[in-house]
Amino acid sequence: MSDTICAISTPYGCGGIAVVRVSGEQAIAIVGSLFRGRTDLREAKANSVHYGEIVRGGEVLDEVVATVFRAPHSFTSEDTVEISCHGSLYIQQELLRWLVDAGCRLAKAGEFTQRAFLNGKIDLAEAEAVADLIASQSKAEKDLALKQLKGSVSGEIAVLRERLLRFTSLVELELDFADHEELEFADRRELKALAEEIHGRLSDLTRSFQAGNAIKEGIAVALIGETNVGKSTLLNALVGEERAIVSDIAGTTRDTVEETMVLGGILYRFIDTAGIRETDDRIEQMGIARSRKAAEEAQIVIEIQDIKEVKCPGRQVSPPAVMEVRSPGRTQEGSTSLIRVINKADLLPSTPTPSDDPEAPVYISARNKEVAPLLARLQEAGEQLTATRNAATISNVRHYEALTRADEAIRRVQEGLTAGVSGEFLSMDLHDCLTALGEVTGQITSDEVLHSIFSHFCIGK
Repeated sequence: MSDTICAISTPYGCGGIAVVRVSGEQAIAIVGSLFRGRTDLREAKANSVHYGEIVRGGEVLDEVVATVFRAPHSFTSEDTVEISCHGSLYIQQELLRWLVDAGCRLAKAGEFTQRAFLNGKIDLAEAEAVADLIASQSKAEKDLALKQLKGSVSGEIAVLRERLLRFTSLVELELDFADHEELEFADRRELKALAEEIHGRLSDLTRSFQAGNAIKEGIAVALIGETNVGKSTLLNALVGEERAIVSDIAGTTRDTVEETMVLGGILYRFIDTAGIRETDDRIEQMGIARSRKAAEEAQIVIEIQDIKEVKCPGRQVSPPAVMEVRSPGRTQEGSTSLIRVINKADLLPSTPTPSDDPEAPVYISARNKEVAPLLARLQEAGEQLTATRNAATISNVRHYEALTRADEAIRRVQEGLTAGVSGEFLSMDLHDCLTALGEVTGQITSDEVLHSIFSHFCIGK
């Protein structure tokens, strides 16, 4: 924390400009020793921008723009200078070398954000939202990360923890007067009501993880069906490129093929699978096993049938491609949405009018890229999967695990109050709940956890 650190904050490669960030107690002095312009950076006002040159020993490296931030009004809460130079790889690397020679140290992954956390600028949940915002691939993911960065989750946790902390202190005060059993500082009825309220809020937060995780990771959509019904052709039509090999030979697709697309601001992960049929080919059998696993793990299953097979007399309308637990129509919480698709509708005299019934099959022509009805059904299912009633939505597995432990602890408090257990046991469970809540925001954490979190950040952020 006492070192002055530097790093390139823009993506690796050549571009119009690159940004090199310097933060620490000596940031302004070090950059000022290399900067030549109208203003000496060491005397520059806070939040000011200056044009000049980076110079050392008479050699001019580049013309730059230096932005000065003075503590505590910066991202890291330290003195910070951001140098915008030309995007030459040589200039970027040489500028870093000059800064290190002048007294900087190269920053570690996520060290700028880690300093912001350690300096109290943001909490741990907000710090993790920074990484999610940088990695966002869709509007929904960006919006969710931005809400978390602005404290939607942290604010909710802070309120719950503050109220619980007051009661915990009252229960522990009773323990200090254990010789006077008649003394009761924490009203048990009020504590019971608070525990019920906190359990309700924690349940809402943990339930929101399903929607939050779908937004963050993308909705998994498995394309399931028998051989030669057009699964690979449909994948190519959906993503707009020849991503999967298409052939009339049955069993061409032997492994899952994944591709992504953004629809209605939501990221979808399409998984093309091997056609399901009876076969003695061991390699194809392995592909079919993966197809069934993809169907079990997907949040949306598109079951594809060939129009010729559907019209064939004596043939079942629903092939055994999808597990019986699936049911067509609207997604229930924790279940998978099934969309039945009839492909090769171009062979019909006229394409059936799309139905509003969620259980009705969707008619498409993957070969002709006539998939609009399917996209509409997909978007509807995706919106249901990512919808949440909560102002705060969690998408981080670490948060989900901590909140689940907090909810288990508060339920033990409820059970203890009903059973009339002593204050010692109530205090232990209250502390467990407070600890788990504190882990979300970083009020209670360890160096090992911090290293694990920030090591996944990009260098320069």
